[in-house]
Amino acid sequence: MTRIGLNEVKKFKPVTVVKGFATVQSLLLIEKAKEGTDKAGNFLTDIADVVLFILRIIKETFSRNFEFKEFLHQCFIIGYKSLPLITITGAIMGLVFTIQTRPTLVGFGAVSLLPGMVTVSLIREIGPVITALICAGKIGSGMGAELGSMRVTEQIDAMEVSSANPMKFLVVTRVLAATLMIPILVLFADALGILGSWAGANLKGDVTFSLFIAQAFNYMEFVDFLPAVIKSFFFGATIGIVGCYKGYNAGRGTESVGLAANSAVVVGSLLVIIIDMIAVQITDML
Repeated sequence: MTRIGLNEVKKFKPVTVVKGFATVQSLLLIEKAKEGTDKAGNFLTDIADVVLFILRIIKETFSRNFEFKEFLHQCFIIGYKSLPLITITGAIMGLVFTIQTRPTLVGFGAVSLLPGMVTVSLIREIGPVITALICAGKIGSGMGAELGSMRVTEQIDAMEVSSANPMKFLVVTRVLAATLMIPILVLFADALGILGSWAGANLKGDVTFSLFIAQAFNYMEFVDFLPAVIKSFFFGATIGIVGCYKGYNAGRGTESVGLAANSAVVVGSLLVIIIDMIAVQITDML
């Protein structure tokens, strides 16, 4: 008996499985299984690449000849150059939160609780998360685009050929600078948020700055402050690692620079939210 080829199978579209023949349904199942296997393999490969990338960063961090001058330069770019954006964001954050919350507290006759509620909310949750998301957009995209363009123009390859260490000079300095500077930016945004909250409270009231600060920190405890600072370090490290990984491993085409910058922002912002969720759960259990 003559066997039917693949083209004939697709032409006649049999629905029953006959011994020695391949059906369209079986071919589709095989293709779907292959696609699923390829996706799972690519996902596991990406996870392994990220783990190896992080381990190499840790190794280069504690090796000799640390690029301290480049580290200070990156701290200047990440920290000082981000101050105008963080200043505006922090002040508006406290101002808007106070204006939106005050009418509700007035209805319950609890206006005196406004400074403490806003301060605790800013320091514990709103300040670190909003600041980290802003930094993921500005710093993460900058790292991805800069390293991606260096990869496309083969500058990183030239450093490797000339016996330089691009991981130590380009990646480690940026990751450490982001890990150090983003918590400082978070504290700065919290302070400006409290200042903006005081300004918002005085739009329809009359509260002195000293009284506002006394009421604000009357409800603050060390437990509220410490977890926010700790997770800010994780936010900074995550943004730095994602931005450097996407840029360092960018493709060869010019469009890969835009893809590296875009994916650095998206993945960095998503990981910030996931880390914050985990941190909230851990803090709640303590």
